Amino acid sequence: MSHVGLRADDVAFLKKLSADLPMLADVCRADLLLFCRAGPERAILVAQGLPHSVSPLYEEGRVGQHVRAGEQAEVLRALHGALDPNVVCTVEVRGATVARQVFPVYGPQGGLIAVMAMDSYWLAHERHRRRSRAFQRALADFVWMVLRGDLRGAEGLTPFGEHDGIVYVGADRRVLYMSGIAAGMYRHLGYRDSLVGRRITELETVDADMVSEALTELRCLERQDEQFGLTWIRRVLPVSERVVPLPERLLHRLRRDYDVRGPQRPRGALILVHDATEALETQRELESKMAMVREVHHRVKNNLQVIASLMRMQSRRAVGAEARTVLEESVNRILSVAVVHEFLSQNAQGTINLEDVARRILSQVQQGLVDPAKRITLTVKGPAIWLPAERATQCALVINELVQNAIEHGIGDREEGTVEVELVDHGDCVDIHVLDNGEGLPEGFDLSTDANLGLRIVRSMVERDLRGQFELSSAGGTRATVRFEKSVVGGG
Repeated sequence: MSHVGLRADDVAFLKKLSADLPMLADVCRADLLLFCRAGPERAILVAQGLPHSVSPLYEEGRVGQHVRAGEQAEVLRALHGALDPNVVCTVEVRGATVARQVFPVYGPQGGLIAVMAMDSYWLAHERHRRRSRAFQRALADFVWMVLRGDLRGAEGLTPFGEHDGIVYVGADRRVLYMSGIAAGMYRHLGYRDSLVGRRITELETVDADMVSEALTELRCLERQDEQFGLTWIRRVLPVSERVVPLPERLLHRLRRDYDVRGPQRPRGALILVHDATEALETQRELESKMAMVREVHHRVKNNLQVIASLMRMQSRRAVGAEARTVLEESVNRILSVAVVHEFLSQNAQGTINLEDVARRILSQVQQGLVDPAKRITLTVKGPAIWLPAERATQCALVINELVQNAIEHGIGDREEGTVEVELVDHGDCVDIHVLDNGEGLPEGFDLSTDANLGLRIVRSMVERDLRGQFELSSAGGTRATVRFEKSVVGGG
């Protein structure tokens, strides 16, 4: 905001106001646009508040847009001091007629530093005009309270939604207004008759304590409580009345509606009520199911490791070297699948970091296949790439086979060598490169006819399951390249 030529304290004031706009937009059920002057006949949008309680009129990301002569005429007039916030004008937004009120924003030194446009659908505006006079006055006081910068604690509140109830309580703790949604919610607590006119101190709820605390501290509060099997989230917003700092020539227009000269004092409080029972129950059920899924993956991982252990024992007893090698390769294939289940047992959301999988597989291969007497280095390079569990499992097997092939056929009988797994994220697709510094491919090598079992497994999985491409080339060793789309393409 510093680019609009304001004092440092004015900029700080507008930043505070910007943080309060979302809650004000929710309560007013309107879009809020904060404009500052950017020249003689220009304005700039420095902040906006989009409501959660109704469908917003505007999209996000409008901050920084300029208004020039011939556009937003009422905003430009207001920035020049020609303003009466009681006047409601009509503007057109994306083909819809919208009711607009424009309010002045005065800085800490008393000068006009911005204006706030409050835009709402005409139908919503007309409905508000038919609400009780007490609620209309409370809402007007709340608007001025926010514009003065007197609202405290609003930035920590959860949004006020379309299906939430609202209650207005006067300073004497008497209910002066209750929305239809709120009335229905309190009936679930056993209050069948209208609560308007009753004191909240008569209710067996936390409302009275929260209102007293909010009015004493003039600070917003939020609390979650359970009663009669229902879980409610209550937000209490204090409403105070105080001097409205307008030019003298406009004060007489407001005295009929607002106390513009009296000292600040609590007028009442708005209670915003949200029934979170169903959402929390759904969340608890989801967490229970996720815990069960994690336990299943944990048991699958353990079972696979048991199978791998049995096969490793069998390989030690195998007579022939070929049989021993086949069993060891099978052990690594099983363990590569177990790696994915291990990650899923820790996070059952269904996405897995391919980089973590690759590092774990290389660690297993290093321990299981590489002769400790040889200086063979296995490394992973690349960013974190999150994939669905099914594709992560397929990639785990592919990486395992390519690394085993690089060690057995690329490095071969050498006493030292390197094998590198490089992951490349292209956005929609992923490359897996496995490179070794061995002898390279035999002359005339053809993947279709000369591939061993491991390479045939890789080719089949890449083309059939990953729906990708698999290539082999020689360049100072052997480079295996696998490319596939992150999301599943087509049917199986």
